[in-house]
Amino acid sequence: MSAITRSLLKLRPLGGFQGLAGTQSARSAGNWNKDWKPGKYPVTPEERAAAARKYGLRPDEYEPYPDDGLGFGDYPKLPVVSAEARDPYRDWDHPEHRRDFGEPIHASADMYGLDRIDDTQKPRFSLNDQALSFFGVMAAFFAAYFYLNDNKMHWPVLPKQYPEEGKTHYTFEPAE
Repeated sequence: MSAITRSLLKLRPLGGFQGLAGTQSARSAGNWNKDWKPGKYPVTPEERAAAARKYGLRPDEYEPYPDDGLGFGDYPKLPVVSAEARDPYRDWDHPEHRRDFGEPIHASADMYGLDRIDDTQKPRFSLNDQALSFFGVMAAFFAAYFYLNDNKMHWPVLPKQYPEEGKTHYTFEPAE
């Protein structure tokens, strides 16, 4: 038996729970969210170098978020590159997100996915073109409405038929 097989047989589920087999395999599938939390904000150069190694970055390219109390800790401040801006023809490890395994992601990565906004590229139409198109279409609809308002396409309705003055309009007595 190889060393790798022996080490795999020694794996225990997290939390020490020794219940059902299905529960054990599910618990050993991954860690809790608290295991992925960023560490404390690095203060010394040694802490910065250790945090850079932790996230797979060189110490010269590692820059943490400022320590402003929002809880980013030692997480690296990465440039904003949306998934739309990445090469769609590259052989990604996770093509549905256009990212590779182990690649650190932006702190707001959920906002820059393929189904979200992309404010990293120049828009196809400028804001002036968009506003001009919108107001042009609205003006055409209003012009058509006001032009066709007098030319209604329904049957005319007769005016209400009120009784002449002095005559009884209705009665509750039986007819003779």
